[in-house]
Amino acid sequence: MKILLTNDDGIYADGIYKLANFLINQGHKITLVAPDRERSAAGHSITIQDPLRVEVIDLSIKGLLSYKVSGTPADCVKLGLERLVKYVPDFIISGINDGPNLGYDVLYSGTVSAAIEAWMMGYNSLAVSLVRTGRKNCNYAVHYIEKLLYTLNKMDNKEPLLLNINIPPLSSGKMKGVKLTKLGTSLYEDIFEERIDPMGRKYYWLTDGGGREEKDINSDIWAVNNNYISITPLKLKLTNMRLFHKLKGFIHDDSKKK
Repeated sequence: MKILLTNDDGIYADGIYKLANFLINQGHKITLVAPDRERSAAGHSITIQDPLRVEVIDLSIKGLLSYKVSGTPADCVKLGLERLVKYVPDFIISGINDGPNLGYDVLYSGTVSAAIEAWMMGYNSLAVSLVRTGRKNCNYAVHYIEKLLYTLNKMDNKEPLLLNINIPPLSSGKMKGVKLTKLGTSLYEDIFEERIDPMGRKYYWLTDGGGREEKDINSDIWAVNNNYISITPLKLKLTNMRLFHKLKGFIHDDSKKK
């Protein structure tokens, strides 16, 4: 298969390196286009007021063409698909991210936003995240992702796929299985630490509020908390049609008066 890889952890991140190395060794054609530094929580931002710098990087993986981009994950996808990648990819994979992207997190996530950008451009897209619990295990994740690609490649879809995948950092023997999920709704407890800089000025630093609970067994948060791989199909349809029809009784469409 032909695949474009990107991420929001930066081109030198462990997750994207291990995924690229494994997929190349399995015979897939891979091009890597990733940010020059960590862009976590960059969301779907794109660069419009600064030039995008591109540099070819040698990651010591035979057969891999890698580009380092001075932009966001969404920039990497747009630039990669429009100018850098010389073939039509079967899949765009964003990841493997170092940390989860669950529930409302997808709205902040550069990882998920890169996959959404590719999906908007008409490509099958996967956002892949490895959930942290103080240790990492990319080995199972890379094997599972390749297996999933073959399964997805057999599907006859009228529209491109957009999947958000979160994998607990466990070995295959401790994984309970795979669960199709919906996005959870619980939020992290944000903690802003008050600190003092060397000049004596007060500032605030957003820190990790710890884990969160989710009672809905169909949610992605519940799945990973209970050692399941979570796969959430996503789509972009932001119009609230129920409210749209309700408002029609209160707000008149002046265009119809012409």
